[in-house]
Amino acid sequence: MPISPDARAALSMVVGAAWVRDDEQARLAYGTDALQRGAPADLVLIPADVDEIAAIARLCHEHRVPLVVRGAGTGYTGGAVPVQGGVVVSMERFTRILEIDDANLLAVVQPNVLTADLQTAVEARGLFYPPDPASSNISALGGNVAECAGGPRAVKYGTTRRYVLALQAVLPTGEIIRTGSKAVKNVVGYDLTQLLVGSEGTLAVLTEITLRLVPRPVATATLQASFATIEAAVGGVTALLAARVVPATIELVDGGSLAAVERYLGRPVAPPGTGAMLVIEMDGQPAGVEEETHLVSGALASAGALSVHRAATSAERDALWEARRELSFALRAAAPRKINHDVSVPRGRLPQLFALIAALEREHDLWIPSFGHAGDGNVHVNIMVDPSDGDVLARAERAARALFEGVVALEGSISGEHGIGMSKAPYLSLELAPDVIALMQRVKAAFDPRHILNPGKIWMG
Repeated sequence: MPISPDARAALSMVVGAAWVRDDEQARLAYGTDALQRGAPADLVLIPADVDEIAAIARLCHEHRVPLVVRGAGTGYTGGAVPVQGGVVVSMERFTRILEIDDANLLAVVQPNVLTADLQTAVEARGLFYPPDPASSNISALGGNVAECAGGPRAVKYGTTRRYVLALQAVLPTGEIIRTGSKAVKNVVGYDLTQLLVGSEGTLAVLTEITLRLVPRPVATATLQASFATIEAAVGGVTALLAARVVPATIELVDGGSLAAVERYLGRPVAPPGTGAMLVIEMDGQPAGVEEETHLVSGALASAGALSVHRAATSAERDALWEARRELSFALRAAAPRKINHDVSVPRGRLPQLFALIAALEREHDLWIPSFGHAGDGNVHVNIMVDPSDGDVLARAERAARALFEGVVALEGSISGEHGIGMSKAPYLSLELAPDVIALMQRVKAAFDPRHILNPGKIWMG
C-alpha cells in the first residue's frame, strides 16, 4: 500500500526537505544491498539523531507504514532492503565515535561507524576491538551488531555478540530504550542487549552501541600454508587444532577462489601447484607467539603442507590479508552474480562439508568456490550464476537447498554470520522446529505489534 500524502508529509517534516530522497534513482539505490536483490523504497529519510528516528517510528507505527533501517548496505541476505515498499531510514549521519574509555576498556559509537575506523582509533591507544569481518573497511558496526558478524578472528576472540555491553535503541512504536550497562557483569532482568544482537533489524533501531575492548596484542606472526588439494588443507586445520593451539585466525581458501583472486589482483598469491591454502595468524606476547608458531608450523608440515611460509615484514602480512579481504570482490568480478551462503558446521565436520560442496558442483554442474573461517567451521559457499539464465538459477536453488539440508544433517547452521534476511527465509524450517519459530514470532509481536519494522525477513511474515 502506498504511503498516504498525509503520512509522507509528516515523515518528511521530521528530517527536513534536505534529508528526504524520493527520486527513482535514490529509491532504487537504497532498495538493494550486496545481495543485488530488493525493491525500491517509497521514501528515503536520513535522520540526524535518535529523536528524529523515534518520531519516524511513531509515524510509521501510526500509519502502518513499513520501516526498514539501512547502514552501509554490505549485507548478503537482503536484511536491510525493503520488500514491501515503505520508508528506508538511512543511518549515514550516525558516524561518530562518541567515547573511548581507556580505563574501563570500552568504546561508545554510533551505528554507522565503519568497523575498521574504530579499530584504527582504538589501536592507536594500545587497545583492540577483535571482531574483524573481512569487509571491515566498508561494513558498519550497527550492521555488524544486527547480524552478529564474525570474521577471521572469531576462532580465538569470538563474534560481535561477545563485545556488545549496552545499546540505545528505538522501538517500532517510537520509545527510546537503553539496555545493558558499561559494567562487564550485568544480570538484571532479561538480557535484551543480547536479544537485539543478531535480530537483523526486526526488533528495534540501534542508535548507540557500547562495545568492550581488550588490550592490543604485542606481537603477531602470520603464516601461509599451501596444499595440493582442499582435502589436504582441511586436514591441516584438523592437525593444528589437534596440537591444542588456538590461533587468532585460521582462514581457508580453495583452489577456485585462489585462482579468482590472483586474476583479480594481477599477481600470484600462493606458490605454483597450490590447490588450497591456509592463512593462519597467532597473536599475544612475543614468547607465546613464537611457541605457537613453531607448533603450528610443525602440525601443518606433518599434515602434508607443500610449503609453510611466515610473513617476514608487515608488507608481506598486508599482502596476504589483502588477498583474503579481496576474495569476495574477486568472485563478484568472476561471474555476473555470486550467491554467498555462510554455512557453519562443527569444526570436526569440515571434511564432510567440503565433500558435500564437491558433490553439489558435480551433481548440479555449477562452479562453487568456497573459502572462510575454518577455525570455527564457518565457510562461505559461493554459487556462481548468470541471473539471466533460468536453468542455471534453478540448478543453483536446488544446490542451495541440498547444501542447507546437508549442513543441518552435519549438526551445523544455515547461517554463521550473515543472518537469514529474505534470501534464507524459505529454508528456516530446515533448522528450527515450528514451536521455536512460533516463539520467535511472539517475541517479534511484543516489540513490533503492527509488524512494521523490516517486514518480510527471517520468516517471511
